[in-house]
Amino acid sequence: MSTQSPIIFLFDVDNTLLDNDRVHDDLDHHLAEEFGPDEAARYWKIYEELRDKLGYADYLGAVQQFRLGCDDELRVQRLAAFLLDYPFAERLYPGALDAIAHLSQFGPCAVLSDGDVVLQPRKIRRSGIEAAVAGRVLIYIHKERMLDDVIGHYPAAHYVMAEDKLRVLDGMKSRWRERLTTVFVRQGHYANDPAARKEYPPAQIERGGIGELCGMPVEAFLTAT
Repeated sequence: MSTQSPIIFLFDVDNTLLDNDRVHDDLDHHLAEEFGPDEAARYWKIYEELRDKLGYADYLGAVQQFRLGCDDELRVQRLAAFLLDYPFAERLYPGALDAIAHLSQFGPCAVLSDGDVVLQPRKIRRSGIEAAVAGRVLIYIHKERMLDDVIGHYPAAHYVMAEDKLRVLDGMKSRWRERLTTVFVRQGHYANDPAARKEYPPAQIERGGIGELCGMPVEAFLTAT
């Protein structure tokens, strides 16, 4: 996209368009069935350590490290296949793609996500989100630090960001200020963390689910205070 749009709508993925908490729970169930509770706990310990180190969730990277302490290669391969073949389209929140279609009437829609470079793009593609945003997908390590790059790819006079983390919305708002309208989607465990409510200011628009964006006029995103 080379010419500037009047408005662009940006969407987070995990727990904004797609119920990643349920993906997490399904993976935990699979781990316990395949490897037992102790090995499942070992995987999640590796996962948390990697997330702290990298700054994003790396499920497949955790599988690679988990493999080193596992004596059954076939089961580890099935674990990787579970993630790669997961039916992400079944975990879309109600109205997620409808919200994208509705807002596309007013301006281009794009994904702005954190994540790894293998599973996260696959998740976005297999869920149908990539097609819904016409292939406009940006994935970073810390997206709120990459706003100049976002502008370079998708220049706009005004941006709208739908996200389940007040921390991310606050970080983006501090950079883009009046150029950004923040939309807090109250879904998933991060959105329902009372500590985050106390630590960060409220978003300009708050909705209980992504599907509630359907039917909103474009003026609502330009006049929010």
